[in-house]
Amino acid sequence: MFEKNHQPSNNPSHFENQKGTNEIATHVELNWNEYKEKIHGFRFFDPHIHMVSRTTDDYQNMAQAGIVAVIEPAFWVGQPRTGLATFKDYYSSLVGWERYRSSQFGIKHYCTIGLNSREANNERLADEVMEILPLYIYKEGVVGIGEIGFDDQTDLEEKYYRLQLELAKEAKLPVQIHTPHRDKKRGTERSMSIALEHGLDPSYVVVDHNNEETVKSVLDQGFYAAFTIYPFTKMGNKRMVSIVEEYGAEKIMINSSADWGISDPLAIPKTAALMLDRGISPDTVRKVTYQNAIEAFAKSGQINVADFENGLKADPNEKFHGNSVLRGGQQPKWDKNSLFIE
Repeated sequence: MFEKNHQPSNNPSHFENQKGTNEIATHVELNWNEYKEKIHGFRFFDPHIHMVSRTTDDYQNMAQAGIVAVIEPAFWVGQPRTGLATFKDYYSSLVGWERYRSSQFGIKHYCTIGLNSREANNERLADEVMEILPLYIYKEGVVGIGEIGFDDQTDLEEKYYRLQLELAKEAKLPVQIHTPHRDKKRGTERSMSIALEHGLDPSYVVVDHNNEETVKSVLDQGFYAAFTIYPFTKMGNKRMVSIVEEYGAEKIMINSSADWGISDPLAIPKTAALMLDRGISPDTVRKVTYQNAIEAFAKSGQINVADFENGLKADPNEKFHGNSVLRGGQQPKWDKNSLFIE
């Protein structure tokens, strides 16, 4: 049971405003009914979203907004996992149930598999997890190792980051780097330096959660720069528009990182609408919200655009281990404006 007097640990979540954090949330009033017309016909690919934390309503809304494919990185689930079996079940859900659930709403689901930086600090359990990672990274639909990197930038985090970089090299898979929420610039530079030290091709590495302080160095060194549109931390919609105006579209991608916290699974289409409203070309918008993510993760050999480009056909009769997300004759999609439940 959660105690009212619970004291924060020395390893706080990224939702807490830390001393030295100068990221300020930018809020833009968005008339979605007006802006959705601007993105009509666009397809979107969210390369970092934690759908295990989201509801079927989110899937409905994402599909209606034009999101046709997602990548779900393995991540921290809000509290420490206590044993190896919990990692096994979690990884199995990413390549199993969640992929099925996504398909029922016409969205193609991929994932990246890795040991997250926060749980790398439990050395006994981290060693056990490293032993099972090869059982999952070669499975169908796994497009990379991730999200890995630094949180508190400890020696143990570096140890397991390095081990997973070597695993990615051996498997010839892209890497998805989680950059720390505190002391971000130093952590980002450290992450890239170590990746280069291990001989990784920067075009195989997506450096995530960038901001204005890190973007130039990431792009200059040849890495992909991913930006998370996330309330109160990381990057705002309006700031993202300014970054694309300044740096263009090459090797830049946008994601929502929507998870169990206050977050927005429609962050990409909303940002796309704002970009178009600000006069950014449709071609540029397509690159940063769709094409660049495909280009980066297709190096895994697991992405075939034909699987989702014209819409993934949901099969309402298909079940996963005898279970379905549908109840009582439901269809995978509906128009909420015309829905009436008796």
